[in-house]
Amino acid sequence: MLILTQRTPLPPTDSVALAYDERKRSRLKVTLASGKEAGIFLERGDHLHGNDRLLAEDGSTIVEILAAPEKLIEANANTPLLFARAAYHLGNRHVPVQILPTANGGTLRFQTDHVLAEMVKGIGCTVAEVEAPFQPESGAYGAHGGHHHGHDHDHDHHSEEHARLHNPGHGPHRSMPRIHEFKP
Repeated sequence: MLILTQRTPLPPTDSVALAYDERKRSRLKVTLASGKEAGIFLERGDHLHGNDRLLAEDGSTIVEILAAPEKLIEANANTPLLFARAAYHLGNRHVPVQILPTANGGTLRFQTDHVLAEMVKGIGCTVAEVEAPFQPESGAYGAHGGHHHGHDHDHDHHSEEHARLHNPGHGPHRSMPRIHEFKP
């Protein structure tokens, strides 16, 4: 079985389609498009997104993560105000949402939940069930699901290993400040 632990920008040699809930898991056994078995082992809290690529530990395979189509609710808002109101109410409930702007408003996709569908319908959105890849917003605090890497350990800040950890192929690493680091 291939072991996938590290992100890479290199071109893929295989792929696997995963639903959103699977891409949120840090440990997962998968069957690749080629039929090979693989295990995904990421740091706890690290999430995968469609188009991410993982390198096998033995260097033999680069696997592209595809966002698999899944059943979703699509709420369409025909004005910017309605779009903002629907996004606000879904965000207030901490619902993962994919935002698709349009010229007059926008579309919000979220995992099937008929109570939430009725809520956005009640404020004026048109609602439909769709099957599509789900790529929700990552949130304000991180490109990969809020992964946090504190600086309370001893290491060389100029090493290649440090650079790899803090730039895993998706732009600069953003660490959450700890409360004791805020000084008046």
